[in-house]
Amino acid sequence: MTTIDISGTGPVKTRPSGFQPISGRRKIVDRGAHVAVIVAVVIAIIPLLWLVGTLVYNGIEPLLDADWWSSSERYGGALNAIIGTLMQTALAALISVPLGIFVAIYLVEYSDGKSVLARVTTFMVDILSGVPSIVAALFVYAVWRTTLGLPRMGFLVAIALVLLMVPLVVRSTEEMLKIVPQDLREASYALGVPKWKTISRIVLPTALSGIVTGVMLAISRVMGESAPVLILVGSTKAMNWNPFDGNQESLPLMMVQQYNNGPGAFEKVWGAALTLVILVAIVYFGAKWVAKIFAPKTS
Repeated sequence: MTTIDISGTGPVKTRPSGFQPISGRRKIVDRGAHVAVIVAVVIAIIPLLWLVGTLVYNGIEPLLDADWWSSSERYGGALNAIIGTLMQTALAALISVPLGIFVAIYLVEYSDGKSVLARVTTFMVDILSGVPSIVAALFVYAVWRTTLGLPRMGFLVAIALVLLMVPLVVRSTEEMLKIVPQDLREASYALGVPKWKTISRIVLPTALSGIVTGVMLAISRVMGESAPVLILVGSTKAMNWNPFDGNQESLPLMMVQQYNNGPGAFEKVWGAALTLVILVAIVYFGAKWVAKIFAPKTS
């Protein structure tokens, strides 16, 4: 061992006598990898900034009008579409989130992965993860409209969105539960805490932040889906607060209709798109704030 004062002013430090400084080649490779990562990040950010800038530039004007937020499409606003989007997404989340979390808890905490039920569940989740939205919408249409003869309504859109949301919630929750240290579970069991209480009081709060992020990604994905609303619900320019009765407008449906009206209506298309992005951002940051409040406190 050789004694070397590395700083020149601090305490003496030691290092092995065979220690060799970092070679020039390794420094060059490290610097090259650092620059490559920065360039990759910049390349990924540029299209995102361009997209956001274009969206704001083309869609901000309708949003500056108070009628856009306070009146229905019949009077030049978009309140009916906003209400319809929020209701349909909320109904889908109300069904998908508990269902997806319970399935993930079963797969991680109770199943050994070898039972028939666990393998079938995992297989079905994998299949649903790749199902296009149009297929989910056609399935709901075949079951509820063709077989049962139910009328078109906003609730049918929510059912189709459930098929798209559940696999995303299951997968994200499953991964978050897996990274919770096993020591926390064993410590709880050692204190005599039942398994269900350990999951509800220890495991879920520890993974809450990641679970909320996965849920919000699922909500963001389905909130802008246009195929279910085109097939399962009729459009209306009037306000409809009841998703179980009659036609109900939504922002994706409004965008499709305004786009079909020609170039003169493109301003409302951009406005509806920007409104949808704003709603997703509000819901996302609101959920993150709630998750931060209920997350375990660390010293």
